[in-house]
Amino acid sequence: MLKNPSDITEFSPALGLANPHIQAVLSSAGIRAGTVRRRFAGLRKLSTDVIVPCGDGVRLLAHFTPGAPGSPLTVLIHGWEGSAESVYLLSATRQFHAAGYSVLRLNLRDHGPSHHLNEDMFHSCRLQEVIDAVAWAQARYKPSRLLLGGFSLGGNFALRVGALAANHGIDVFRVLAVCPVLDPAETMHALDTGWFIYRWYFLNKWRNSLMKKMSAFPGRYDFSELQRFATLTEMTEHFVVHHTEYPDLYNYLHEYSLVRGRLENLNVDSRVLLAADDPIIPVSGLNRLQTTDCFKVDVSSFGGHCGYLENYRLTSWVNRWLLNAASLP
Repeated sequence: MLKNPSDITEFSPALGLANPHIQAVLSSAGIRAGTVRRRFAGLRKLSTDVIVPCGDGVRLLAHFTPGAPGSPLTVLIHGWEGSAESVYLLSATRQFHAAGYSVLRLNLRDHGPSHHLNEDMFHSCRLQEVIDAVAWAQARYKPSRLLLGGFSLGGNFALRVGALAANHGIDVFRVLAVCPVLDPAETMHALDTGWFIYRWYFLNKWRNSLMKKMSAFPGRYDFSELQRFATLTEMTEHFVVHHTEYPDLYNYLHEYSLVRGRLENLNVDSRVLLAADDPIIPVSGLNRLQTTDCFKVDVSSFGGHCGYLENYRLTSWVNRWLLNAASLP
């Protein structure tokens, strides 16, 4: 059980925007996507692409937006089948930079235009390379303060990195996680049994990503058999057995779940935002977390999955939450 009771935040969407599916769709598509990308154009000119060297020859693609010398650094991690160019990451980067932070937007393996960098494929248990990337960022940029931020699966990665940071000589001031995956099995079930658009979206994004991997390493991979699966559970189970070191789906999902003691020794201050109406991340997973007083969670009544649009200007309330959580003592 949680040692810190959840707080209900003050997020209150405009009339007509409370529906979680509307929140999810509008937050990353259409008018808002174009607006966020246009507003980010100036920062894009300041940003540099970085190939981050990790252990065992692994390389990850990142994008660094510098603040003033000695400024704090926020490392941001996107969700599954998102990228460092995802709308929510660009929007958050702009807000952090305006507040005086440097920002490193990190692509997980095989996300964004990075399929060619590593022959072995991404899966959600590849934690060590993300730890290595954060350690590299600390050594390279020498920030006055280091924060980790993540959305959805990226929030899950950020919390797992935070839990092990001290063991790897990483001095993380705070972890910020928006709608992190708590129990991967529950999330997969929600995707397969909920609104069909989510299942269709992720199946297609994943298949497209695997085709890019196959093109980058011709002769190494053949994913043609994955076209026949109609659910994420079926496709993931086949993928795990045939393309990872894990013997079955249960062991794979267990390895990156947060609800089975992963955070029981957490010693980095961590702020988590969840929505009670999130159609992808059931908040019931909170009841099965074993954690410490370092874990503090806000649960809003509304927000959907990484949505949090306040009004018809499609203003993101989550950016204010992030900056507030980052600056708390």
